Amino acid sequence: MKRIFVLVLTTFILLGILCSCNVKTDKNADNGKLNVVTTIFPYYDFAKNIAGDKVNIELLLSPGSEPHHFEPTPSQIVSIENCDLFIYTGGENDKWAQSIVDSLDSDIKVLKLIDCVETYKEEEIDKTQKDTIDEHIWTSPKNAIDISKAISKEIQTIDKENIDYYKSNEESYIEKLSSLDNKFNEIVSNGNRDKVVFGDRFPVLYFTKQYNLDYECAFPGCSHETEPSISTVNRLIDIVKDEKIPVVFYLDFSNQSVANLLCEDTGAKSMVYHSCHNVSADDFEKGVSYISLMEENAEALKEALK
Repeated sequence: MKRIFVLVLTTFILLGILCSCNVKTDKNADNGKLNVVTTIFPYYDFAKNIAGDKVNIELLLSPGSEPHHFEPTPSQIVSIENCDLFIYTGGENDKWAQSIVDSLDSDIKVLKLIDCVETYKEEEIDKTQKDTIDEHIWTSPKNAIDISKAISKEIQTIDKENIDYYKSNEESYIEKLSSLDNKFNEIVSNGNRDKVVFGDRFPVLYFTKQYNLDYECAFPGCSHETEPSISTVNRLIDIVKDEKIPVVFYLDFSNQSVANLLCEDTGAKSMVYHSCHNVSADDFEKGVSYISLMEENAEALKEALK
């Protein structure tokens, strides 16, 4: 009898789990707030600054995770299907998101952010253009301003009762982003050079273009290559030596190997540059933000343009 009871109980539990996965729950049943789902850290941070405590905001990419091979779990797909607003980049790396968007009910608002800014095509190391849109649109504070405004507009459309609250938060946050933009403009204007070198991947095309900086890198965009060619390494070494480049950048979450190699051969200093694509679990818990990371980038850029 005991074994039969356990089997019956297990069956009911499994049935309950299956049913819960197939039943669309009330969007605001938890605490009456709007539910916003974002794919990556910068959009989460922008939305958090705009929405404050009026909205539940879910970040799909776990802090510390590699962003380029992300696939949502079944529970995360359910979160998207049950949210009020889904925010994602769009483009090649978000094909999984687009397939979910195409299947969503019409009452769920979707914000595709590559539609909110001027986009650039990815470039190869030799600066030739590819047909693929570079998706790292958040890396420039100028774009961050436009993206934040777009997020604020969508949230206000959904929650009209708190429009004044969102408008006030938007104004305050845009002021901070504008101050950051001004700081970068000043650093570039006062710099003794206009070229940066990345001994790493290069996800900051929007930043360099919008602040009129030239660049050299080991890999284009967020290439899946792990080792640059010998000719690329030699070319970068010659550039750093000939132009007396003081800093070689590497990215957060990078093994720094190429940057270290360049610095050993040239005497340049290696410094981290935050792509802001994601943050570590510790930094997330500490409340590290897009602005605080970009403030660190500003100080690093000042060193690089000396």
